[in-house]
Amino acid sequence: MGNILHIISSARGESSNSILLGNRIVEKLRQRHPDKEVVVNDVAGQSWEWLHTNLVNAYRTPPDALTSEQLTLLETSDMAVAQLQAADIVVIGVPLYNFNIPAPLKAWIDHVVRPAKTVTYKDGRPAGMLSGKKAYLAIASNGIYSEGPMAAFDFAAPYLRYMLEFLGIPDVTTYRIEGAGMTATRETAVEKGLASVESL
Repeated sequence: MGNILHIISSARGESSNSILLGNRIVEKLRQRHPDKEVVVNDVAGQSWEWLHTNLVNAYRTPPDALTSEQLTLLETSDMAVAQLQAADIVVIGVPLYNFNIPAPLKAWIDHVVRPAKTVTYKDGRPAGMLSGKKAYLAIASNGIYSEGPMAAFDFAAPYLRYMLEFLGIPDVTTYRIEGAGMTATRETAVEKGLASVESL
């Protein structure tokens, strides 16, 4: 029985709406699956190695040929991959920064998209190796991006859905707290967003 992996990517701590929403999703999931352990990975609180030559080379080196330096370099990535492999359910908290995901979340993605570990190729086409999992996105934004004139400027949700499917996780449900910075919706944005999770 796999666990619930909660990825936190906001730098705002207790004042973060994406963390608040993600916690509510996890709470509802725990009600349905009380036997599942919750594993939290606060990617915003870590110092990730950005993709660089040595890291990319380590990704591409066969396991039995890795040097001690490469093994050390891969420790964080291996941990992130193991967490993802062990999860049945993945909840990703996503504050919308400049119309896209935070840099630490992109770094986490770069560490979990690994040849022969999470992605392989069949007949020249990529095939995700993490099938059978369910993912939830907890997106928070000051504007409204789920519909209307700003919908085309939300690059976070489409990107994450694509990357999750690339890893073999096409079953993705999105919840949002949006409009938290707009006069007309500020007072009800959080309440509305949290209430939407009740249908989970």
